Amino acid sequence: MAEELNPFKIAQEQLDQAAQIMKLDRQAHAILREPKRQLTVTLPVKMRDGTTKTFTGFRVQYNDARGPAKGGIRFHPAETIDTVKALAAWMTWKCSLANIPFGGGKGGVICDPKKFNDVEMENLSRAYMRGIASIVGTNQDVPAPDVYTTPQIMAWMMDEYSRIVGHNDFGMITGKPVEIWGSEGRKDSTAMGGMFVMREAAKALKIDLKKAKIAVQGFGNAGMYAYTLSKSMFGSKVVAISDSAGGVYDPDGLDMKKLEEAKAKTGSVQGYQSKNAKKVSNEQLLELPVDILIPAAIENQVKKDNADRVKAKLLLELANGPVTPDATNILFEKGVVDLPDFLVNSGGVIGSYFEWTQNVSGYYWDTPRFDAELDKIITQSFRDTMATQKGYADKKQKISPRMAAYVIAVDRVARAMKARGWY
Repeated sequence: MAEELNPFKIAQEQLDQAAQIMKLDRQAHAILREPKRQLTVTLPVKMRDGTTKTFTGFRVQYNDARGPAKGGIRFHPAETIDTVKALAAWMTWKCSLANIPFGGGKGGVICDPKKFNDVEMENLSRAYMRGIASIVGTNQDVPAPDVYTTPQIMAWMMDEYSRIVGHNDFGMITGKPVEIWGSEGRKDSTAMGGMFVMREAAKALKIDLKKAKIAVQGFGNAGMYAYTLSKSMFGSKVVAISDSAGGVYDPDGLDMKKLEEAKAKTGSVQGYQSKNAKKVSNEQLLELPVDILIPAAIENQVKKDNADRVKAKLLLELANGPVTPDATNILFEKGVVDLPDFLVNSGGVIGSYFEWTQNVSGYYWDTPRFDAELDKIITQSFRDTMATQKGYADKKQKISPRMAAYVIAVDRVARAMKARGWY
């Protein structure tokens, strides 16, 4: 990975910009530039052929001044400690912006889960939990699913942790199946939160969502739900979507059933067929003539060399880190409203907060209550962000929505550290 796209360097650069804007205390700034704790573990895993392979795993606890660390676990062949550190930092700001009682954490294992069968996946999941068990728990660090991890994997990890501590501890991990006290509403909460943000942003920008054209980069959980929810909730037209192989664009709108059939038959949504459909690359999708662009795949997609070609009025970062700092500045100068990941995709961690709350209290909610509480919290986060941006504008200092969100989040964490006597 090129130095300028090192995800942790990007996270630090974003913090540095916010610190300068808000005149953050130097001591607080120094503490917040680095993770509080990082653990690297070697995981011996028995494979289907009887051999034992070793894998490297990470768990980073970035800051816990406001509560237990919180963050997902990724199984990915290109996982790095810098990626995990960056995501843990962003989780810190995400939880703070949402004003929920968590700090930030993240975990990952360098592996290719596509090559594992179910037994190997379970063996790896349990090995990882044994490796990190000493630093996680309901009141210490609460993991969750992320890239290539699932509710089933969370169930295995919860079971392994419960064996280690000698009692059931359902609240030590979130994103679990509902059979073992996962939360109704959690499955689509990342995209649902994004839709609530899209609704509020559309009001502010006077975008008619019934007439809006939307492009979604990513056909995973977040991207698929962004497609279905934007249509079912607002009647919007999704005209482009992509997966890792590429995408498809149809100005008349896409049909989910045909997309799923194309994916199943050809391995990619590029197999989609209709009268006006045409294949596009992931790069081309970002530059399509649409009202709303939703990057819902991986980091560093909108960069310095393509940001000026983004035609959307509103960019919703449903993925983690899809827009680089240079691109953020270009989009801002261009007038594109780029709403940051740790606002837009915070529905996932807010949903995890609800699951954790229910596990701790032993009192469980239905989906309508879950969605209503999510709407309340994430809508307030959006309004706080816009109000902070306007507050700086009124003082003749123009800042992007990302920097406004950073100022709020960093200030809350710094205040918590100050109150605790950390500096």
